[in-house]
Amino acid sequence: MKRGLSFVLSIVMLAILLAACGTSASKDEQSAQGSDSEKSLRMALVLPEKIGVNPFFVQMDEGFKKAGEEFKVDTKTIESTDPAAFEQNLRAAVAENYDLIITATFQAEDALKKVAAENPDKSFAIVDTTVDLPNVRSVGFREYEGAYLLGAAAGLSTKTDKVGMIAAMDVPLIKKYTEGFKAGLESVNPDAEFLVNYVGGFNDPAKAKELALVQFGKGADFIAGASAVGDLGVFEAAKEKGFYTSGQDTDRTVEDPEHIVLSQLKSTDTVAYETVKDYVEGNFKAGAVNYGLKEDGVGLTFVTRDSESPLSDFVGQEVIDQVKAIKDDIVSGKIVVKDPLQQ
Repeated sequence: MKRGLSFVLSIVMLAILLAACGTSASKDEQSAQGSDSEKSLRMALVLPEKIGVNPFFVQMDEGFKKAGEEFKVDTKTIESTDPAAFEQNLRAAVAENYDLIITATFQAEDALKKVAAENPDKSFAIVDTTVDLPNVRSVGFREYEGAYLLGAAAGLSTKTDKVGMIAAMDVPLIKKYTEGFKAGLESVNPDAEFLVNYVGGFNDPAKAKELALVQFGKGADFIAGASAVGDLGVFEAAKEKGFYTSGQDTDRTVEDPEHIVLSQLKSTDTVAYETVKDYVEGNFKAGAVNYGLKEDGVGLTFVTRDSESPLSDFVGQEVIDQVKAIKDDIVSGKIVVKDPLQQ
């Protein structure tokens, strides 16, 4: 009997030990599964140049980081010193297995085409240009809608009925600015004369200044800058001669509110934020998407976004109110601004 009782007790103890081990294993498995499900997404913003050189990238980085905080995404911004370093940085981001890799501008096109094609299972996004690959989202802007507002504001503000624009190059992309501006100007002031000159590049402030002075000599009291770094030359000429001007992409009025009275905006912060948001929410798809006034992708200071600068008397609140009404009509579809590249 004693031997039988000992055998039964041994069986019971063994069963208890096995059950305990099973429970422990089950808990460990559940813990591991929970850890996987709660793992943060990781996203990289790989830029083709140093961030502090271009406010376009500063703004984009701000939107990227804001989305990371709101959606609990691990974000990393990687700056590049030259084209060779940029491609290396893209490849490093792939090797580090980021879930989404975002970049921007035509400077990034060639390297992204190579890296994205070599990694078809990895998701990429590029802002302000197009890369036609099945794993790349290309985010563009309807700049001509913002330019239309700027042209309207210039047409309503000019006292000489002569306004100008110093543009970077006579290429299709820049037509979004020149033709959009011209259409907005003519819509409110058909008698105004539009002067346009091309610098021939994106990094020539001296040439841009020279052309702005020529337009001022012809009577232009408002000359818009649309020549990237060249705009610095337009701003310098405005300060020297006392005419009025505008900047691009970010609010440049803060640099000299007396002369830089408006800025055509390109909301790279909005598109970076929305790109992250779409990926987190499962709405990220490859292909082309465009942001205009309706999506807060483009705009104009004092009209679509407030400014730290005081509004110039040259423009005035009455003009701003009129341009706000034009903006509302574009958003509603009452006014359709034609894409110059589709005409």
